[in-house]
This record gives sequence, C-alpha cells and structure tokens, in this order.
Amino acid sequence: MSKTVVLTGGGTAGHVTPNLAVIPKLEKMGFHIEYIGTKNGMEREIIEKAGLPYHAVSAGKLRRYFSFRNFTDPARIVAGYMQARCILKRLKPSAVFSKGGFVSVPVVFAAHSLKIPVVLHESDYTPGLANRLCIPRAQKVCTAFSSTAQRIPDGKGVYTGLPIRESLLHGSRENALRMCGFSGKKPVLLVMGGSLGAQPINDVLDAVMPTLTKRFDVMHIRGKENLACGFLPCGCKQFGYVDRELADLYAAADIMLSRAGATAVFEILALALPALLVPLTKASSRGDQLLNAKYFEEQGFSHVLLQEDMNEESLLRAIDELYRNADKLRKRMKQERAADAADAVARVIADAAK
Repeated sequence: MSKTVVLTGGGTAGHVTPNLAVIPKLEKMGFHIEYIGTKNGMEREIIEKAGLPYHAVSAGKLRRYFSFRNFTDPARIVAGYMQARCILKRLKPSAVFSKGGFVSVPVVFAAHSLKIPVVLHESDYTPGLANRLCIPRAQKVCTAFSSTAQRIPDGKGVYTGLPIRESLLHGSRENALRMCGFSGKKPVLLVMGGSLGAQPINDVLDAVMPTLTKRFDVMHIRGKENLACGFLPCGCKQFGYVDRELADLYAAADIMLSRAGATAVFEILALALPALLVPLTKASSRGDQLLNAKYFEEQGFSHVLLQEDMNEESLLRAIDELYRNADKLRKRMKQERAADAADAVARVIADAAK
C-alpha cells in the first residue's frame, strides 16, 4: 500500500488550516503528505511555510452570479483536471483528502477517474457547491456538524467535528500584549473578519474605535488589503493577516467579534472564547454563515448581530452585552466536550487508504 496521502483545499484559510491539524496525525500513522492547490492562492503560502511539498494546478471559481469569467473558468477547471491527473499518476497516493474550495473540484474528479479513494470534509451546516459536486465521487464525507452527516446521501456521512490546530490552544497572553503594546489593565477585544477581512465590519468599527478603546484594548485583524492608514487610537493594534501569532492573540482575548465561518466558530468553541458573530449576508454568500451563527446562538455558545442591523450604536451595545454575558457563554462552551476531530478525520482517511 502507498503511504502517500494527497491533501487539497484552498481559496480561504478556512479551507486550508484544518488540514494543518490533520497532517501531524497522518504523519504519526506513517503517511507522507503532498498538497495540491492553486498557483497564487493563499493556500500556497500557508502550506509552503509549513514545509510541505506543493503542486499547483489551474482552477476556476464556481459562481452563483453572472460574471464574464463564468465563460472562461470552465477551461481552467478542465486544465486543472488534466494537471491533477498527471500529478496523481506520478505520486500514486493511497487516498486524497479534500477540505473544499474551488481548487478541490478538479483534484477530486481526477482522483475518482484514477480510482483513488477520496475523503471530503464539510465544515458548514450545509455543503457548499464544490463539495456538492464532489460528494458523488467520495468514499466518505466527514462533517463538522452531526446533523450534516445525517443528510449526506448513501451513508457516506461521518460526524467527526472540525479539526483544530493543537497549537491554537497553547498561546501566550503575555506575548500578545507585548506585541500589541497593551498594558493588560483593560479587557481585550479580538476582531477577526476572516482571512480576507470584512470591510463592512471594519467600516463600522473604525467609526466607533475612539469610543471602544476607552473601555477595551482592541486587536483588529482587517485583511491584507484593508489596513487603515493614518492615526490609530491608543489601545488599537491592527493586523493584515496573522498565522502563528493567532494562538497568542486568542490567549489574550477576553471577548471576540467575528464572522461566522465554520473554522472561526469551531476555534471559538474549542477555546471557549465568548464571541459576537456577524455572519455574511445572504446577498453576498450562500447563507452558510447565517446557519452556523444561528446554531451557535441556539446552543448558547455565542451572540449574533446581523450585518443589516449593524450600525455604530447597535455594535457598541452588542459588544457591551457580550462582555456582560461572557462568563455565562464561556461556561456553556466548556460544558461541550468535543472529541479530537483531527484524530477522527485522520482515521477516516487511513481507513479509506486501506
């Protein structure tokens, strides 16, 4: 049996970082890991920084709205399929594991055509378009939510939870405070709009920052393309994107303001970090973040503020309410005893490889 497993997934950090949690488990089982992603996607920087062999293929985005690129991207998908076939024929892996994103489609289709077992992971409450295309070609589909596994056809669904990097649980509050120049005397608010940032959140937050920093020190992850220019109030530290420092920022945070992507909300749960979730709207997404946020609110893990209801006054009020209820939310999250999702996913992959 080949001891190589090929991983794929990209487009956002949420389609990449869970793979980093699974890799040490697979390596401990004796597997060699290779990665297939896009040439210029953020997954390349993350994976190469982790020291893993990386192979680039073409990929086209699957859009639900009109774009002239909808006429050219199918050719990129076909090219990516042919490139992935060549790579997989050369590597001869015993299994392919896909974390989703549009790059995964040509890779999964190529693996299926070569009769290489495929395992998928679906992070959201309902499968995204890329995974819906790939599910018929998969042997197993791991899910972050238990109810999602029950809706996967042909008995392929396996509830595993969402793999969280072990390193995120061992950050240093002192390192973060020193990095941000904070005294530690005020409670700390961490703001994260996802790996690409969240401009609507940034805009309202900028407007209230002078008021907010009177009560909180604020660590604001804005997205590389959204860094604010000019004067920042004392008590505010901005970042474009963080990688290894994220564990320290998490350790320093007393409360958090976040989008409701699956990776973010499950990291919040694993860390028992009280959070105010502002999910992407239905108009700018397929609604998966709205479902994630609703589930976490119903479970008593987080508070939710809809983007269409967010303004300067409502955001300040919601952050104050979150801080007042932080202990209650933290206690509820600590009652949730999650299994080791990374180990569970690795075992599903190892079984497929046999």
